[in-house]
Amino acid sequence: MEPFRLFRSSTQMLMVDVQERLLPAISGSEEIRRNILRLIRASEVLQIPFFYTEQYPRGLGPTDGEILSSLPAGARRFEKNHFSCCDEEGFTDFLELTGPNRIVLFGIETHICILTTLLDLLARGRKVVLVADACGSRAPGNADLALKAAAAAGALVVSTETVIYQLMGQSGTAEFKTLLPLFKD
Repeated sequence: MEPFRLFRSSTQMLMVDVQERLLPAISGSEEIRRNILRLIRASEVLQIPFFYTEQYPRGLGPTDGEILSSLPAGARRFEKNHFSCCDEEGFTDFLELTGPNRIVLFGIETHICILTTLLDLLARGRKVVLVADACGSRAPGNADLALKAAAAAGALVVSTETVIYQLMGQSGTAEFKTLLPLFKD
């Protein structure tokens, strides 16, 4: 993997399938929700484009209510049935894959939709940052294996805090002062 960092001007956030009927079954779901809410807040404050998907919402329901009500203005939704977002017709146009080349990826389930999407994004030349503590699976062992596979494939696998601090870039700014309380609880 060629080393890279996150910069606001070249980054998009993609949240995958954090839906009301699926999230409660995920191991560590409350920590995952808390970290996703942090990423959403950072996206809003730092003006990072935010995209999210829903897998078969008629069966799995809409995005988790607390998360849905916290999405930044302008967040864009994409409905899908394929496990890899990239296999769904129209996804490339939806995510604006001709734009920023760094994608911060998180959601559920790590070993299914997240990993297959990640592999496809890497194959399309995107630099992918997988937010390990904002992803999950029903069985923690499945998530752990997927995180290792993602890193081996060339993704940068890091924490929510790492992502947000890289995107802020420095202390002492208005954004830093706004986002610092996210990590003081």
